[in-house]
Amino acid sequence: MRRKLRLGLALGSGSARGWAHIGVIRALEERGIKPDVVCGSSIGALVGAAYAAGELDRLEEWVTGLAWTTVVRLMDITWRGGLIRGTRLFTLFRTMFEDREIDELPLPYGAVATELDSGRELWLRHGNVLEAVRASCAMPGLLTPVVREGVVLVDGGLVNPVPVSMCRALGADLVIAVDLSWGKLGPYRHDKEAEVAPREVPGWLGRIRPEWLKAKAKDPKANETPSIPSIFTVFMTSLDIVEMRVARSRLAGDPADVLVTPLLPNFATMDFHRAKEAIEEGRAAVERMGPLLQQVLR
Repeated sequence: MRRKLRLGLALGSGSARGWAHIGVIRALEERGIKPDVVCGSSIGALVGAAYAAGELDRLEEWVTGLAWTTVVRLMDITWRGGLIRGTRLFTLFRTMFEDREIDELPLPYGAVATELDSGRELWLRHGNVLEAVRASCAMPGLLTPVVREGVVLVDGGLVNPVPVSMCRALGADLVIAVDLSWGKLGPYRHDKEAEVAPREVPGWLGRIRPEWLKAKAKDPKANETPSIPSIFTVFMTSLDIVEMRVARSRLAGDPADVLVTPLLPNFATMDFHRAKEAIEEGRAAVERMGPLLQQVLR
């Protein structure tokens, strides 16, 4: 008798775009698809931990109620190792979710982090769940690094943005991967930028949009000579480029059986208050891959 195949879910990095993972999981559940292994990188580690712990309903309720003012209040500004300490946010998570060890979770779970000193990829499989998530989410320049077992750790998205390899190492025969880096750059981004009206959000917090794209949105015939963007725009867009290139390289070497690609090009790094849009696009991304899911997982 042939054994039942184990299904892995690899949730990729992507900052505020990561709320799309919630929509992906909901759409998979509606199709009767439940993973046996969950792995995540950066924001994918956070959503993956909530799902593996059975706390996804509570996380979804919280993120869909976020206002940008709440996001701002959760920022504890510092200049030591990053812009935000992250203490307020993860203190809040500890009050909202049961503080557990990874080994106690109902589903096998793992998070990816990067050792800052050597650049090594580390798989966090034991210890406190929220500490592992905090390490995996430590985006360079934004969130301060985490010291764990004598090692300085930063964002797992630097080395493995979509941890298919980790899912397979934990015993998954088939892997559904969610890559949030699609649509961040190039024609996807430019088309969406022209469609979306400006929002009343502080400029450093809102959408990264070069000035020439703003002018083009108002007048397609406007001068398209780019202006020099802000240092924050240069830094975050550069991280987007690295993440996208690393993700495609890793997926080429260890491809997923089904790759789900939510398209959220007009999402800025800190647009965490736009969860409803991201969740909706996560559902839509699963629908687009419906025939392949049916073929592979039947």
